[in-house]
Amino acid sequence: MTVLIAGAGIGGLTLGLSLHQQGIPFHIVEAVEKLRPMGVGINLQPHAVRELFELGLEPELDAIGLRTEEVAYFSARGQSIWSEPRGMDAGYHWPQYSIHRGALQMLLFRTLVDRAGAGVIQTGAALTGWDEDRHGVWVHLANRKSGTALDDVHGEVLIACDGINSVARARLYPDEGAAVWSGTMMWRGVTDGPRFLTGRSMAMAGRSAQKFVCYPMQDHGDGRMRINWIADLALPPDSDWTREGRLSDFAPAFADWQFDWLNIPWLIHHADRIWEFPMVDRDPLPAWSFGRVTLLGDAAHAMYPIGSNGASQAILDARVLTRELLRHGRGAAALQAYEADRRETVNALVLATRGDGPDTVLDIVAERAPDGFGKIDDVMSAADLRDVAARYKSVAGFDIDILNARAPLIEF
Repeated sequence: MTVLIAGAGIGGLTLGLSLHQQGIPFHIVEAVEKLRPMGVGINLQPHAVRELFELGLEPELDAIGLRTEEVAYFSARGQSIWSEPRGMDAGYHWPQYSIHRGALQMLLFRTLVDRAGAGVIQTGAALTGWDEDRHGVWVHLANRKSGTALDDVHGEVLIACDGINSVARARLYPDEGAAVWSGTMMWRGVTDGPRFLTGRSMAMAGRSAQKFVCYPMQDHGDGRMRINWIADLALPPDSDWTREGRLSDFAPAFADWQFDWLNIPWLIHHADRIWEFPMVDRDPLPAWSFGRVTLLGDAAHAMYPIGSNGASQAILDARVLTRELLRHGRGAAALQAYEADRRETVNALVLATRGDGPDTVLDIVAERAPDGFGKIDDVMSAADLRDVAARYKSVAGFDIDILNARAPLIEF
């Protein structure tokens, strides 16, 4: 009997690796026929990196990502508001990584196949439903392209890691509807450009209604970096969008953002390609677990990409769930214990990101000093800036002292 996992994203693959590490049998079903490195850049926070290191992935992460050294906030004029060290430079025992989401997913996939064998992942098999019996769960599958029904698979529990548009979540909450749009559009790109700030900085400039975020994911070694960037603009409620981004829709809003530390218009215009996404999340849920079925990752708690926590929280979900399956066995009790540990914490984080998380300092400064400032201390004190950052770390679960002091989630 096995743990059935629907979805081979970051959460589902981390869960597979964690279960294999602990000798728990599992089987992953994935809707796509072939996994490919999709997406753009993400950041992995130290609490999630700790879990990946405990899966033995430190050298591999260093090979595909950069250890982030600082986060820095700037006004729309490029004036420095606040910066702080990140990862091991901040005193954590583990680094923070800036990394391409697709590269991370493919690393987890390759590692899982190397360790557990290709047979643990069934691709081209989309979750369509399930039925419970007294021994476990019968999971119904179909080929997503053709609609052809596939053979059911049976397991002891079903873990739905099937993303923001989760089939499992829609069945458990049939009246929920579509994801909630914040009113902000994001244009995302990747550009090979010049090194900026420390060379391992995550920079944010502007305010919530007009914001630019960028960070390097790779160092080419010649003074040039592989830079991930996001341009945010608040749009009226009746706005429409396409997945292929158009420069004319957003580039003019950043045309004069040529700072002494980075030429943002140049970065935008030299991107390999531009993608357009609405910033969406889902309302916090009152329950994730129903009998032998539970939700994990974005299926449970899709959140805005503010504060760099979406992938990190999916990794933590996977590790906590593995611990509870070890403690309680492969049944409903383990799923309830996992939910009791994670749900309220992550629900609070979903709401914190709706309030702009640590990026709220940008709006505070923009409101108090719309025409710029001489000294940031005249606008917002260093103590207040530190307090905003510390509160978010606490909500998100990566307070430095607490994380460094706590025992591993899974004892070896």
